[in-house]
Amino acid sequence: MTVTGADREAAGLTTRGYWWWGRRRGVVLDVGLALVSALECALEGVAFAGETGLPVPLGVLFGLLAGSVLVLRRRWPIAVVLVSVATTPAEMGFLMGIVGLYTLAASEVPRRITVVLTGMTLVGTFIVSYVRLRQSVGDYGGSVWYVPGVSLFMSLGLTAPPVLFGLYVGARRRLMESLRERADSLERELSLLADRAEERAEWARTEERTRIAREMHDVVAHRVSLMVVHAAALQAVAPKDAAKAVRNAALVGDMGRQALTELREMLGVLRSGDAAVAAGAGRVPLASVGRVAAAAAVVEDGPRLREVEALVAQSREAGMTVELSVEGELRPYAPEVEQTAYRVVQEALTNVHKHAAGARTWVRLAHRGGEVAMQVENGPADGVTADAGLPSGGNGLVGMRERVLGLGGVFVSGPTDAGGFRVSAVLPDGGAA
Repeated sequence: MTVTGADREAAGLTTRGYWWWGRRRGVVLDVGLALVSALECALEGVAFAGETGLPVPLGVLFGLLAGSVLVLRRRWPIAVVLVSVATTPAEMGFLMGIVGLYTLAASEVPRRITVVLTGMTLVGTFIVSYVRLRQSVGDYGGSVWYVPGVSLFMSLGLTAPPVLFGLYVGARRRLMESLRERADSLERELSLLADRAEERAEWARTEERTRIAREMHDVVAHRVSLMVVHAAALQAVAPKDAAKAVRNAALVGDMGRQALTELREMLGVLRSGDAAVAAGAGRVPLASVGRVAAAAAVVEDGPRLREVEALVAQSREAGMTVELSVEGELRPYAPEVEQTAYRVVQEALTNVHKHAAGARTWVRLAHRGGEVAMQVENGPADGVTADAGLPSGGNGLVGMRERVLGLGGVFVSGPTDAGGFRVSAVLPDGGAA
């Protein structure tokens, strides 16, 4: 690579004992060229000494010193060209001038300096050629443009090719360096994108697991809670009222079948999602994970708001005193909005079964323009109804909040002044189903 010494030092290239050369073959090439140039200048120094009357050894020594300057072409190309221009009147250093101009044009020297030194070399070569040719041909009887034309042709022939070739090599080298830097930059960007894609995939997998856990909690907790409540009632009334015990047993069976049905639907969605991931694992793993997460979050035939009345009826059958009031006209919502609203009411009723046995409960739904609101409020436990002893994992309110906030809604929960508890949520319409 041909660069100036300052550029090489700025680039921080290590010479490894070769001074300003980066590789061994560069040393061999430059030293070889310097020896050839020194030999050429030494031979031309003999003729120069004869013409100027200087001692021949002095002319040879001058030629050796001048020609050996070519060894510095990579370090100081400007100095090499200046020496070649200075020795032009002595008709020596042609190889040094050609190689120096090529090195200068291919280096990172400012173009204005290259143009000035090329012009100096061209003018110097033209003048020497013109004078020598005029002395050789004398009063040539041909055209008056013969001597200037031949001189110009010779000066252009010694100057233009190395400069043009050096410019081409320098431009090609800069292009290759630019492409190499771009390739390195693209490789770094691809590495960052791959890391980011892996992070997104991990985030999608975590989100998927969270959604699956939330769905499993909502499906199992409510049904099993009702089953436990009915089982407790069955145990209490079995010795006294056989008919009521039979009804409670039937309700327990219905609850178990409904829970199994919902679990099968969810497992079916997960299996289809896993099949989608397996089919596209080699192509778009991140998109497949996203599809599985979306499938786990929304089931097209999942619960709807119109089923809230049946949900409330199940709680009544379990012994809860619950009132349902609906404001506005029921209209279809997006599946995720309806399922989220249903799950909020379901989980709130489950919490009443767990934490406020025998409490009076109110379920309110309001269909407004562009949103649907729901509220489940219960009073304090009556202290008479036996607690069914349902365990609590502490994830019910967290899951409801995540569902509502994930759809851009508002969720508020907390105790009431009367000693009960209230859960309120507002969901945007999200577009008609």
